[in-house]
Amino acid sequence: MKIIDLTHSIANYMTVYPGGPHPQNKIISTVTENGYKETEIHIRSHNGTHMDSPNHVFEDGVSLDKIDVINFIGTAALVDCSSLGEGDIITYDFIEKNKEAIDNSEFIVFRTDWSKYWNTDKYLGKYPVISDEVVDFIMTSNKKGIAFDTISVDPIDASILAKHHKILENNILVFENLTNLDLINSDTFVFCALPLKFESSDGAPIRAIAMLD
Repeated sequence: MKIIDLTHSIANYMTVYPGGPHPQNKIISTVTENGYKETEIHIRSHNGTHMDSPNHVFEDGVSLDKIDVINFIGTAALVDCSSLGEGDIITYDFIEKNKEAIDNSEFIVFRTDWSKYWNTDKYLGKYPVISDEVVDFIMTSNKKGIAFDTISVDPIDASILAKHHKILENNILVFENLTNLDLINSDTFVFCALPLKFESSDGAPIRAIAMLD
């Protein structure tokens, strides 16, 4: 079995959503001085590679700690959108081209290769986003979740997170800021993304992996 890490490392001054503070990893004890090393970590729930729960945009939405772990692992269809550029739209044509794989999978993973811009200003620019028609398809798809190698399912300048609302209202999880999708050489794979578990979690950092035969 081949396992590919799809997760950005959490680091001080890494890319975060505009307006938010950067993580702060601070070493508070060392092996030399204290006999052990320990790090104090300050991070927001949607920093780095993470997932969103319905509680992210709905006050009465289910939080991650209340979701069964079976929903964090399953078969995934990889939709290659890497031909798209700045400001382009992921249209329903991409769904149709991968319909068989999508129909037989529990997750849809959209590869744009935007992760190559991680920690640059361009990462927070006009990355490709899914069309309203694709959102409508996802809403009725009965999938466990959808995933992206971009910072959001909505455009970076969205004042209302309309796509988040439609998808999360249907209890479909959203995974963002994946990386290394270009290393997956199969249309389908096993996707696993386990969130940090804390009470009433609207979202959480994850360690996401792809498992291939």
